[in-house]
Amino acid sequence: DQPRSRGLGDVYKRQHKKFMYFCPMYSKEIIKGTLKPIILKLLEQEGRMYGYEITSKVKVLTQGKIQITEGALYPLLHKLEAEGIVITEQENIGKRIRKYYLLTPEGKNLATAAIDEFLDFMITIKSILDPTANISYGNAK
Repeated sequence: DQPRSRGLGDVYKRQHKKFMYFCPMYSKEIIKGTLKPIILKLLEQEGRMYGYEITSKVKVLTQGKIQITEGALYPLLHKLEAEGIVITEQENIGKRIRKYYLLTPEGKNLATAAIDEFLDFMITIKSILDPTANISYGNAK
């Protein structure tokens, strides 16, 4: 038996699993905990978005500092859908079907709570890492 060839497809699959988040500026551990509030906030602002639109918007808003891969985004979107936080709508675009994600009423409430919680968390971490900084929750919004 000859060893199986490891072509570019194999390399891509290994790299794709290894790097679910491609963030030139931040570690994947930091980004992992922020992905849910980021997605919820974007859906709250935009109303409905499709996956590639979400990844593109994050990249633009962060000037390329955060780049979310499909391997990170879609499992979370599917989880949010299973939990009743988002629903999907399908639309025909030419010969393709595009799936849009929207917040449910429960999802809208959760989005507000998750964003508030994350903003409060950032302030708490800032108070530990830079105790001389004078910021409060109201200034974070």
